[in-house]
Amino acid sequence: MAKTKQSLKKPQNGQSRVIIERVSPELDGGRFAIKAVQGDSIHVEADVFLDGHDILSARLLHKRNNAKDWIETPMYFINNDRYGASFKVEDNGFYEYTIEAWVDHAASWEHEISMKIKDGQHVNIELLVGANILDYMASVASVSDKALIEHAASIFRNPSEYQHAVEFATGATMHDWIQLYPNKKYVSTYKTLKLWVDREKAAFSSWYSMFPRSAASKKGAHGTFNDVEENVIPRVKSLGFDVLYIPPIHPIGHQFRKGKNNSTTCEPGEPGVPYGIGSDLGGHTTILPELGTLDDLKHLIQTCQDNGIELAMDLAIQCSPDHPYTKEHPEWFKVRPDGTIQYAENPPKKYQDIYPINFESENWEELWDELKNVIMTWAEWGIRLIRVDNPHTKSFNFWEWVIAEVQAVYPDMIFLAEAFTKPKVMAQLAKLGYAQSYTYYTWRNNKAELTDYMMELTHTEQKYYMRPNFWPNTHDILPWCLQGGLEPMFITRYFMAATLSANYGIFGPVFESMNNEANPGKEEYRNSEKYEIKHWDWSFENKLTQIIRLTNQARVENSALQRTNNITFCQIENDQVLAYLKTHANGNRILCVVNLDPYNRQGGVVRVPLSQIHKHQDQEYVVHDLLTGAKYNWKGEYNFVDLDPHIMPMHLFRIEDI
Repeated sequence: MAKTKQSLKKPQNGQSRVIIERVSPELDGGRFAIKAVQGDSIHVEADVFLDGHDILSARLLHKRNNAKDWIETPMYFINNDRYGASFKVEDNGFYEYTIEAWVDHAASWEHEISMKIKDGQHVNIELLVGANILDYMASVASVSDKALIEHAASIFRNPSEYQHAVEFATGATMHDWIQLYPNKKYVSTYKTLKLWVDREKAAFSSWYSMFPRSAASKKGAHGTFNDVEENVIPRVKSLGFDVLYIPPIHPIGHQFRKGKNNSTTCEPGEPGVPYGIGSDLGGHTTILPELGTLDDLKHLIQTCQDNGIELAMDLAIQCSPDHPYTKEHPEWFKVRPDGTIQYAENPPKKYQDIYPINFESENWEELWDELKNVIMTWAEWGIRLIRVDNPHTKSFNFWEWVIAEVQAVYPDMIFLAEAFTKPKVMAQLAKLGYAQSYTYYTWRNNKAELTDYMMELTHTEQKYYMRPNFWPNTHDILPWCLQGGLEPMFITRYFMAATLSANYGIFGPVFESMNNEANPGKEEYRNSEKYEIKHWDWSFENKLTQIIRLTNQARVENSALQRTNNITFCQIENDQVLAYLKTHANGNRILCVVNLDPYNRQGGVVRVPLSQIHKHQDQEYVVHDLLTGAKYNWKGEYNFVDLDPHIMPMHLFRIEDI
């Protein structure tokens, strides 16, 4: 016997005729919130269509998630049943948005009667239909409009007022009422979508990373928070950075403490690795005494703020064998058959001084609450920026929960994901709530790699949720491209990080001093600061520090450099030269041209997209190099550039009118 087709239930809104689909932006069917920052304009598009030939109307609705009423914005027709509209967000926190659309019988009537009048037809019946439409409008109109609408309806029904009624039916007042008082009886409404709005720092920031224990003025001394205030803050401010990021500042374990260059033998007096967190003094909410007190930390936070800098702390969810958690909550760790706790491994690397947290613990709820308490404690101290170490090795469910919990109380908290891992894992972390993400920029070197990667970040769905933070080096990574020690390479890698992305950072002062001493065959520093205390000259200057200072100044003064997704790559027939344009709605236009060859002079003809700089082919304009001060008169879309890497391997042009 043939199977019968399963019957389909009648929809609840069977009289709704409008279809809404392919809404953009929308992440994973509305599962995740898209991201914005305060002051952003959110552009929304959708395919909206219906059966037949009636006219439809569509509106974009948005509101703060706790607001009662929606704010409506009419959507405009783009093409091929595609509609769009925008709204602006001002507040830090969650917003909601959706689309509603309906058969606009009033607009359809307006179109029909206008066509018939133009054709010379009598429209007595159409006026009566219009009178019924006006009756509905009067029932929902404002007090000031109600009487006027009722009077218009009476005119439509009065044969002696025919000519007057015809003129009114096709006039501006009637059109305005149709827009103002729509009848949405059979409206189609899309699902409610989410939007998280961060503060400006999430979209635009420059990070300087250093170890506070290396901040002392005296060689051989252990640096303190007070030393950071005295020696580091003036330098960070002078160079133009607005975030000071410090690795963990907690007590360091003694068991299996690592020595110089990750040696398993720790000599007397060696400080250990800050990521081996915890001792009998305490854990993640305790300060290493050698650095100072909690009051000293709070004073440092305030000093940073007084100098236009934010202090970012490092959340490493892991413990040394001496951490209080290992005794109080051994169930939070993986216990091996011999009764010992499993230490961290990334074969062939072994981290005997670190115990990973087991997020499959039977006591997971108490674990989550404790880790949340750590973050909330830091927030009470005044921390609003947290760089999270290896978040991809912790539970996705935990991150989604804890970020939401923290931001419910501190909506200005920003989390940076230090996750050099698989693309889909990095994407998931960003969707779950991380405001910024480390990226693969460190390993993107040639023109094709850089262009393709930037297009992926800025011209795919990633632009709605992943905010890249570009680092040419970190305290863990000395990439191959810098190990040659070439000054032009350090300069261009810095410059591209700071201009391709609106968020970037460096690990200093090894970077600006162009330290290229690596462990043989590895992308890591030899004599790394992770394992020993360094002594630095915090007044050190060279060509790179001058470029850092000028570039950061240009970033602050030019709004086009304060966003990442506003990039256009410019054609130039030379694979060793990269050119890109960044523009802002306020008219600011920045053109960057970079010689990727650290050895040889390179040049070519750059094609400038004139429509984006609002110039025509015969019009002259000035390109002002903000690094050298030089100005050049250019004309049209094709102009020549020439860059010597040993003099200045890039141009930072601001396009100015003559």
